[in-house]
Amino acid sequence: MTNIIISILLLLTFVGFIYYIVRGGNLVIGFFIMALLWSVIGLIPFNIVIQDVIAKPALNYGPTIIYIVFGSWFGRVLVDSGIAGSISAQTERVGRKAPILAAILVVLVTALIFSSAYGVGSVIAIGVILIPILLSIGVPKKVAIPAFTMAIGAPMYINVVLFNQIKAFFPSVSFSGNYLVFGLTAMSIQLLGVIIFILLNSKSIKNGKIETIATNDQVTFKRTHPVTFIVPIIPVALNMFFHWDAIPALLLATIIALLLTGQMKSYTGLVAFINKTVSQAINDISGLIIFLMALVMFAGAATVNVPHFKGIIEVILPHSPLVLAIAVGILAPLALFRGPLHVWGAGAATAAVLAATGTFSPIFLLPLLYTASIMAVSIDLTQSWNTWALTYSKLETKEYLKMGIPVMWAVSIVNELLVFAFFGH
Repeated sequence: MTNIIISILLLLTFVGFIYYIVRGGNLVIGFFIMALLWSVIGLIPFNIVIQDVIAKPALNYGPTIIYIVFGSWFGRVLVDSGIAGSISAQTERVGRKAPILAAILVVLVTALIFSSAYGVGSVIAIGVILIPILLSIGVPKKVAIPAFTMAIGAPMYINVVLFNQIKAFFPSVSFSGNYLVFGLTAMSIQLLGVIIFILLNSKSIKNGKIETIATNDQVTFKRTHPVTFIVPIIPVALNMFFHWDAIPALLLATIIALLLTGQMKSYTGLVAFINKTVSQAINDISGLIIFLMALVMFAGAATVNVPHFKGIIEVILPHSPLVLAIAVGILAPLALFRGPLHVWGAGAATAAVLAATGTFSPIFLLPLLYTASIMAVSIDLTQSWNTWALTYSKLETKEYLKMGIPVMWAVSIVNELLVFAFFGH
């Protein structure tokens, strides 16, 4: 009887947590309170709470934080060295002669940059270059902005910074081998979806009026040699073809970027550039690190509570990987607004519970929930860089969601089936 009461209370607090997140509650506070609340409701002994809910999850996540730091620094080097800006500016040459092709090139360039770059700072630095290019060749705002943010979301399948965030729930899954093949395929499917979206709106692009964005900011960056354009894909290539760990791969790519962009010409200049980019990179992820600490503590509380809710979950949860993949694909919009399928929202509880029950393998569950979450990363208003893009372009929220959600919903369903094809057997 006690177990039933505890299970009901855990589920009720889970529903309350979803409501709190959807209403815009602070995620760090929410996860920390839920970790303590689930510890109390689950009657977890105090010493286990201290060790297994608070201390061990945070300490065990330390190595992953290092991956995030190196990934963030590499992204900042791409932006501040001028590599990202130079890649972006090349699309302007196609311009008005072939606006459809130019729009597609912008999408592909965005994906290339954000296969390694990460964070709202990087998005802003690239967005102030690429968004005006799209608008200047006649791409309507309601097409340009969703295309841009969905193009950022696509390479998140292979972005080491974001991947290592979801590893909080599935630490045994590695960023290599079969996962990387899946990630590249899923990224390609999402990019294909964005390209089809552009082609379906080709008439409005050809007949579109040239728009500008009023701003006092002068966009300046140092132009780099075209050979530097391969730098963003170096970490992924080293991992895929030579099985390098992400940290040495990111470090080597960073050194190559510094060398090719002339940052090593003088010792003083190199030190100044490194200090600047490292400081900015850490600043970019400082809030993220605290958020992840609270998240892994909640995951720890979910793990120690498994005996209480495992029976209920096993009754509710489909036992077929195919059925589960189809269900998550169809329900993917529940990831929006930090809902129950968004692992960096209320979906943290879903991920923690599914991981803890052991019903399905981690290598299946990670991409399953990652795909739904990337739908939110690509088109959700609670994603900071999406909100920035709307504010910057002054696009109506309703137009943005109406144009983008159907595309990402279709992409999510296809990619969930891809998850089953790769990992469901």
